[in-house]
Formats: sequence, C-alpha cells, structure tokens
Amino acid sequence: MDKHPERDQLKMKAAEAAVAQVKDGMIVGLGTGSTAWFAVEAIGRRVAEGLRITAIPTSEQTGEHARRLGVSLSSLAEHHQIDLTIDGADEVERGHLNLIKGGGGALLREKIVASASARLVIIVDETKLVDRLGHFPVPVEVVPFGWQATARRVVALGGNPSLRVGAGGKAFVTDGGHYIIDCAFGSIRAPAQLESDLNSIVGIVENGLFIGLASQVIVAGTEHVSILHPGEAQV
Repeated sequence: MDKHPERDQLKMKAAEAAVAQVKDGMIVGLGTGSTAWFAVEAIGRRVAEGLRITAIPTSEQTGEHARRLGVSLSSLAEHHQIDLTIDGADEVERGHLNLIKGGGGALLREKIVASASARLVIIVDETKLVDRLGHFPVPVEVVPFGWQATARRVVALGGNPSLRVGAGGKAFVTDGGHYIIDCAFGSIRAPAQLESDLNSIVGIVENGLFIGLASQVIVAGTEHVSILHPGEAQV
C-alpha cells in the first residue's frame, strides 16, 4: 500500500470501478503492485458475496493474497484465454495509453497475462498520467549471467541502467529467477521502437514497455473517476 492515505483512497476508487466489470464465470488476471492490491481486495469482497470467478495471478505475492481471500486460482496451462485482467501501471501515456510497468517486479508475468487477455484494464491515480513516457525508468528483466554486458548494450541505446537492489542489499530476484535493471531513458519519443530494440538484446528476457495492450485506463482523480480509451482526447 502507498504511504500516502489520500493516494490510497484514489487507488481504491479506481480498483472498485474496474472490479465492477468482473462477472460470474470470468477468467480474471490479477496484477501485481500497490494499486493491484486494492483490486485483489475488492475481488475478494465480491467473492465472499457470491461471485464465482477463476483468477490467474501475475506473481507469487498476488497469488498468496488472493488465496487468503478465498479466490479460486488457476494458470495459463488450464486457461489459454483470459477474459479480463486488472493491473496497475507506473506511467500511462495520454492518448495511446502506452504504459511503463514493472515497478513491482512482476513485469514478465504481467506481460504474459496481459497478452493472453481479451481486455486489459489498468487502474491508476491521476499522478501516473504523462504526455510522454520516460519520467519513470523502464524496468528491464535480465538473465543474471553476464547482466553487466546486457546493461552495456542498454547504454548503447541511450539508457542509464541501474541494478535493482532488494532486501539485505542484494540484487532483487524476480519470481522467474531473473534480475531487473531500471533504465532511465528520459523522454521516450518512440516507445514501440524502444520496446523492440530492448528485446533484441541478448540477455534481456522482457521489458516494462506495454505498447498497445491497454483496453482502458481507469483514472481516479481527486474529484471523480474517469475511464480512458486508446485514441481519445484526454485530460
């Protein structure tokens, strides 16, 4: 959860608006991170009231959270198509609704689940909206072996990579056993091209640029909740 209670209230509003779209019998992808936490809580409340769904979590942490709330869990091995995934984002680009994700460390599984979803609903508070991506560093998941060489290739693309550090000062390790390097690019003029360039580097497993995947973004503002769709004129 966020350390700012006012922002937590905004996240809760957005999460509840997204979870209102969940219907009986759906296969639902559950995101990871501080905003997705509120969505899992809201789904747990609806399940306790009788909603019947099957959820596919994007991280071990989210899976444990949902399980504690009595949410039935499954995997992509059993369900090839997800009806609706609810997740957060670190940045949302106005207009195209391209995203930067991965601040919570689950970007690989999040992108796999998003790509298998009929609809991806992103929930954010209004501070996450930007005119152009790049204020937030792009998380890049890398193989631990030779990660320094991988990072040097990112520098050649104009990025400034930094190894993410976890508890005890050791390198943060994802659920898949990889490292994350957080790469500051500054203002990103061509996010789709950067996504492609990053994934062409040997040693990179996946990156946190989610291009053209969001079906809608629910934004909780201080006065109201708004729903954005790709291509719309936006606040």
